[in-house]
Amino acid sequence: MSAHPSESTCHPCGDTPARPQTIVVLGIGNLLWADEGFGVRCIEALQRCFEFAEHVSLIDGGTQGLYLIQHVQAADALLIFDAIDYGLEPGTLKQVRDDAVPRFMGAKKMSLHQTGFQEVLSLAQLTGKFPAQVLLIGCQPQELEDYGGSLRPVVKAAMEEALALGVAEIARWGGEPAPRRTPLGEREAVTMDELALAAYETQRPAPDAACRIGDDRFMPKEA
Repeated sequence: MSAHPSESTCHPCGDTPARPQTIVVLGIGNLLWADEGFGVRCIEALQRCFEFAEHVSLIDGGTQGLYLIQHVQAADALLIFDAIDYGLEPGTLKQVRDDAVPRFMGAKKMSLHQTGFQEVLSLAQLTGKFPAQVLLIGCQPQELEDYGGSLRPVVKAAMEEALALGVAEIARWGGEPAPRRTPLGEREAVTMDELALAAYETQRPAPDAACRIGDDRFMPKEA
């Protein structure tokens, strides 16, 4: 799917932000709920396929919420990957920039992790430690109510374009992306080996062994 134009805060002509000294690339979401895992899968793929300059940090933010505040405050430039309900066709990408990001995430909450992260961004603004440059690359999900499910094909297909957009932005910020030459060491990946995409998809239990809409120990039982 093609990416929609970005929403951004206007800057006066000639007002070019300084090249960031610290770049944080953050994927947020919940791997256990199908397309909710889009952001984390993007970080996983970036680390597997690319190397970056030392001042670039790749972070699997998961659903950590306020615990991510230190990473946001430390960033001069922040790139966020997330599944966002834009009300568009599944798999559609959209970019939101700078001061529009916390307002956008606050207005279009899709899950508890977005509520927590919107608070992180607001707190960073209040403390005066908000990144000078922020880009949110969001993907419209197709399916969320599938506990233990993976990305749907249309969302997985959108990752290629999302990663290309992200890598281009990191390069513009001076993050020096390059194809990975050094294989990742054992337990070096941002996502645990057991939760890596291939293992996660191939080792999923059958529906009769694992409830697909939550933990059936806590589901209402029929009388």
